[in-house]
Amino acid sequence: MAIINQATKELQVKIVYYGPAMGGKTTNLVQVHDQVQTAQGSKGKLVSLATSSDRTLFFDFLPIEAMSIKGFKTKFQLYTVPGQVIYNTTRQLVLRGVDGIVFVADSQYEKMAENVESLANLEENLKTLKLNMADIPYVLQYNKRDLANAAPVEYMDFLLNNREVQVPSFTSTAHKCEGVFETLNMITRLLLNKFISQSVRTAA
Repeated sequence: MAIINQATKELQVKIVYYGPAMGGKTTNLVQVHDQVQTAQGSKGKLVSLATSSDRTLFFDFLPIEAMSIKGFKTKFQLYTVPGQVIYNTTRQLVLRGVDGIVFVADSQYEKMAENVESLANLEENLKTLKLNMADIPYVLQYNKRDLANAAPVEYMDFLLNNREVQVPSFTSTAHKCEGVFETLNMITRLLLNKFISQSVRTAA
């Protein structure tokens, strides 16, 4: 749920990176944090909440070219969820108030079952929070495309994007920052389009 801060004239939106363990969620956030362009003081610290074998990362930023909706600049909050199933309660906590989702899939053939399981888990957790995946903007990122055992994109689309209305999908090699910002740009565009259309309906 986007938060409107009247004092700072900011619209805060929350984007969660979801997916199987070791798929590249953390790498995406680290790359964005390292390279995103913001005005001085408009980027939060990259905070890590570590467990014994997994972690949750988050930070927020206000881009230099932040789009304005009704005079409000858009501030983005980026989160990852822990990939391991034993931290499912933490995943649900991170998903609270989510506005958009980036699902980071591992392109390796042997990780396909984990990808499918993680996507199903995402839908279940959203239902637990009384949210419907069809109502939340999300995109797919097929990461680790540089590996020799990467599955064809068509196969991954069949497994993960096989629905009536397909969502945007991107190939990436996150550790080289390939596909990272293309993915982020699309989810932010989808979110802003949603809020613009909502504000137009409200005004009408």
